[in-house]
Amino acid sequence: MKWNVPSSGIDDGIRRFADMAVFGRLAILIKDAQLDCKCHSRLDEMLARFAALEIRRTAREHLANARSQRERIEAILFFLQDLDEMGATERDRSVYLDVALLFDDIANTAKEGAFSMRQLSLSPVQTGP
Repeated sequence: MKWNVPSSGIDDGIRRFADMAVFGRLAILIKDAQLDCKCHSRLDEMLARFAALEIRRTAREHLANARSQRERIEAILFFLQDLDEMGATERDRSVYLDVALLFDDIANTAKEGAFSMRQLSLSPVQTGP
């Protein structure tokens, strides 16, 4: 059984980082506009709140992704239990390749989970719900 681990989580993380970079540039432009209206402080507050919400949302997604990867690894480990019953003289040599693919899947899944956890380690600490 082959478990394909898409790199979509990694791709999504890169895209979210780019989105936050765009947001940061937009905030700089708005601040540089030197608005003279009373709405300037409200706009600053809104931008700060939006940034905080985005950071929390992204952090929750990374944590959920890491948990999902752990669950995938648990499922793959179930199939690896067959390794205990194998011998070195199996007639069907393809079973060794199947087990090798399971190990590859664990490695790929672990890599995606590690990426999400690294992203969490880089995000600012947020408090609140």
